[in-house]
Amino acid sequence: MANNKANQKRFAPKIHIKKGDKVIVISGASKGDTVREVMEVLPKKYRAIVDGVNIAKKHNKPTQDNPGGIQEKPMPIHISNLMLVDPKTGDATRIGRKEVDGKLVRYSKKSGEIIK
Repeated sequence: MANNKANQKRFAPKIHIKKGDKVIVISGASKGDTVREVMEVLPKKYRAIVDGVNIAKKHNKPTQDNPGGIQEKPMPIHISNLMLVDPKTGDATRIGRKEVDGKLVRYSKKSGEIIK
């Protein structure tokens, strides 16, 4: 029982990126890449799949339905390597949260503009 508690995290960090967001890669092989779109977020692994970033080659065996061959597949990238794009300026920005009309919304720290 004591071993089980040692493996648990105290809290899950808040994820500032959602599916469909425009992001810039700030570190890694695709650093400084153009603005890309988030296709999927994996909150348990704290990673996201971004269109055109971290592409790997997957070898597929031929079947009756699939001719097989080598296909390119986007792999997950850690969320700490991504920054949201400011909707006003198009630059990378940090995110804040504030309550507007009883709803918690994300806003850009650079311009103060609400995101989505």
